[in-house]
Amino acid sequence: MITDLSTEAFLDALASGNATPGGGSAAAVMGAMAAALVSMVCNLTIGKKGYESAEAEMKSVLGEAEALRTRLLEMVPQDIAAFDWLMAGYKLPKGTDAEKSARSAAIQKGLQGATQVPLDCAVACAEVMRLTARAVEVGNVNVISDVGVGVLAGWAALRSAALNVHINAPQIKDREFTESRLAQLEELLAECGPLAEQVHDKVHGKLG
Repeated sequence: MITDLSTEAFLDALASGNATPGGGSAAAVMGAMAAALVSMVCNLTIGKKGYESAEAEMKSVLGEAEALRTRLLEMVPQDIAAFDWLMAGYKLPKGTDAEKSARSAAIQKGLQGATQVPLDCAVACAEVMRLTARAVEVGNVNVISDVGVGVLAGWAALRSAALNVHINAPQIKDREFTESRLAQLEELLAECGPLAEQVHDKVHGKLG
């Protein structure tokens, strides 16, 4: 399984001449890294002297961050599978009208999958970013810079996932499907851009 690869092996696969893993998988990994950084800050706050009042909040954030980290890692093979499904549709025969119809239907289904997976990734990344907003308030100041790295990684992951939505959505004939997904994505981008700046600024305010 691709998520079982070492970091070096994953990067080698990313750099290879193969189309997968690609940007969608990279976005999911970035999002998982953001979640892991949130978890680290929680673990270095829970049980520490002077942070007793933050314990309950940090435990709550930790549980959510770990669930998101698992979910985002699961999206790496999901992204690859969505791409492979789409490519399989393009390879179907198109010699007869029946074959053309079947091929078109398979491609449309593949495009929807290749749009939904990165949208799900974007949703999860937004959830991670919201956790950084909670962690920056009460997290251990000695590792508060890691909250900043986490929110920036989450924002980069969300925007990266958005690119994968935007490259596939225009080719989908079901406009209701497309418009609903794009509207959801735009809401996430509108919320999380300012959120990234707010958390980053709060981190800077607590440094040194």
